[in-house]
Amino acid sequence: MKIGFEIHQQLDTNKLFCNCPSVLREDKPDIVLKRRLRPTQSELGEIDKAALQEFLKGKGFIYEAYQETTCLVEMDEEPPHMPNEEAISTALEVALLLNANPVEEIHFMRKLVIDGSNTSGFQRTAIIAQNGKLETPEGVVGIPMICLEEEAARKTGEEGMNVIFRLDRLGIPLVEITTSPDIRTPQQAREVAKKIGELLRATGKVKRGIGTIRQDINISIEGGARVEIKGVQELNQIPIIVENEAMRQQRLIKTSAELRKKNPKRDLSFKIVDVTKVFSNTSSKIINAQLNRGGRVLALKLKGFKGTMGSLACSTPGKKSTNEVAQKKLGPEFAQYARVVAGVKGIFHSDELPGYGISEEEVRKIEDILKLEEDDGFVLVAEKKEKAKKALKAVFKRARMAFDGVPEETRVANPDGTTSYMRPLPGAARMYPETDIPPIVVTEKVLEKIRSSLPELYEEKIQRYIREYSLSGELAAQMVKSDRSLLFEKIIGKTTASPTIVANTLLGTMKDLKREGIAVENVTDERLIEIFSLVADNRIAKEAIPEIIIFLSHHPNATLNEARESLGISSFKENEIEELIDKIIKEKESFIKERGLAAEKPLMGLIMSKVRGKIDGKTVNKILKMKLENFLNA
Repeated sequence: MKIGFEIHQQLDTNKLFCNCPSVLREDKPDIVLKRRLRPTQSELGEIDKAALQEFLKGKGFIYEAYQETTCLVEMDEEPPHMPNEEAISTALEVALLLNANPVEEIHFMRKLVIDGSNTSGFQRTAIIAQNGKLETPEGVVGIPMICLEEEAARKTGEEGMNVIFRLDRLGIPLVEITTSPDIRTPQQAREVAKKIGELLRATGKVKRGIGTIRQDINISIEGGARVEIKGVQELNQIPIIVENEAMRQQRLIKTSAELRKKNPKRDLSFKIVDVTKVFSNTSSKIINAQLNRGGRVLALKLKGFKGTMGSLACSTPGKKSTNEVAQKKLGPEFAQYARVVAGVKGIFHSDELPGYGISEEEVRKIEDILKLEEDDGFVLVAEKKEKAKKALKAVFKRARMAFDGVPEETRVANPDGTTSYMRPLPGAARMYPETDIPPIVVTEKVLEKIRSSLPELYEEKIQRYIREYSLSGELAAQMVKSDRSLLFEKIIGKTTASPTIVANTLLGTMKDLKREGIAVENVTDERLIEIFSLVADNRIAKEAIPEIIIFLSHHPNATLNEARESLGISSFKENEIEELIDKIIKEKESFIKERGLAAEKPLMGLIMSKVRGKIDGKTVNKILKMKLENFLNA
């Protein structure tokens, strides 16, 4: 097995080729425009097959934009501005962290993309560095290329033959990290993606959250082919997707051997037969629905394909278990090509029939009409005639590929860890020079400045947190990987508060309160520093922190003194707490004599209910223990 990555990470800067902010919006757009995109020839006179397939779908594109946060660059009505310097600097920083060699000059290229996600019909991309490496416990993984490119527009819906995109995401800078196919196991793949993600976040200059980082995985097995799987976001999905793709390729290799044995001459004939009359009284709800809409039922004979389309396991006609879906052979491949190319909802194939309301008698009639021999199979499509023809043409194309095993293609990751066909693998014909952006020289002076301020990597920072702040290994790791690590260090630098209390508050208390619907984002960093200063000076106890945060989230303009007064939180001195404990011990004298030292816990709860937030619980417990022992030993 060979596994490689293309990891795309959004940078936290303004857009790459204009000064618009990199913000996503959900309010109603105030600009709408419509386009069609067409493929063009490369400098060698070639047309990229992936781009051609997109064009043949006949889609139109509707673009939504905003006056304040998008501009003419995103609409492709104005040439790109000079690239964002901060984005270039961050990309070079990532390159140096990956031990790569920066290029002497940055040249942007145009990469043909006509699925509508770029208004211009291409994506601008540039090589930033080459020949890097990543050390892993399983060995060195090469980083042959690091690129800087623009993010695509985001798809928000479809209306008939039109796809709707929003331009707020278009142009956000992306760092693309390509690994060599040095990864050998599904688990190693997860670890490599995790380590690269941690390295990117260590810069403090990348966006966080769902959708800001994506892993495209390239996978092949011996005898198979390179397959690119796009849109993987969850780390834990990576091993599942890799295993499923390896098994899929293995099944296709075995199926190809089976096909070559049954049909050694690869004798396939593209002859579509209208079999609508067979279903004049059918019980199939799916077919009846199509016929009522004016559809037809078309069939395609596939010589030698009997037994190659269905499940490896025994299945019940018309029903699919999870295991059976995972074990499918060519059936899903045919269906996916038909959906992508023709837009049909699905197909029927002979290995799953009778089923889905199609009777045994109807199957026999189709076999007679198509003049099937013992090893032959067939595919049915119920749709409008032209659409059905287009779908069967796609099935026929995929059937011819099946004799050779695994086709090179781009697939998309599904939530269940499987993948679906997306398009053919793009070729070199999609790249050509960007003439609107001059080359950018990368000087040694620029590189030295970046080298002098490279960030700590996660492992280094975790060890420092353990060493300097006495955090546990688990708490240190959580703090380093959170988006609050800079705030944590800021608080520790400006107060003498316990690092453990600060970390637990930022990671635990704040998260829990937010889950309960408390607007903790209203509490500024400066207010948090004030709170921890009071804790450090014993002016409030750590137990008061949640109450104060809740108060300030509701009253963001209130002062801390106003919060303390409103909550009735004032500091207790040790002599005052001693007086309170003496009073409670006297009141509970008989209870203490009866329970002995076991009375400590109930008494602690009683005392803390009276002083919570006014004095630290450890101090209370220390004094209570001493007073109890003195009382019992008197």
